[in-house]
Amino acid sequence: MRPGSVIIDASIDRGGCFETSEVTSHESPIFIKYGVIHYCVPNIPSGFARTASQAISNVLMPLLIDAGDEGGLEDLAWHRIHLRNGIYLFKGHLTNFYLSQRFDLKYTDLNLLIASQRW
Repeated sequence: MRPGSVIIDASIDRGGCFETSEVTSHESPIFIKYGVIHYCVPNIPSGFARTASQAISNVLMPLLIDAGDEGGLEDLAWHRIHLRNGIYLFKGHLTNFYLSQRFDLKYTDLNLLIASQRW
């Protein structure tokens, strides 16, 4: 990238999208590496509570209706595999690999947990 370019890594919560990304904070939100400005603050929506709440409501309402139609959130996660990427905790188990590494906590594969619940 050209010097002076800006990267906003909105996926830093999940390990980031760029090789040069490093987690930053609101107190020190940017750093420069190879002349490129990086903004890698996790959980960006928390800084925009009203907008984030409206966006989440617009996404979650159809999902909750679908969960009711499917028989609950567990059945929805069983039938719609793509939703599993958004599940960080399941029945007391941490299912997000990146959070487990960052905080040195035990990781459990969500696919295995869900499959074991079905039988």
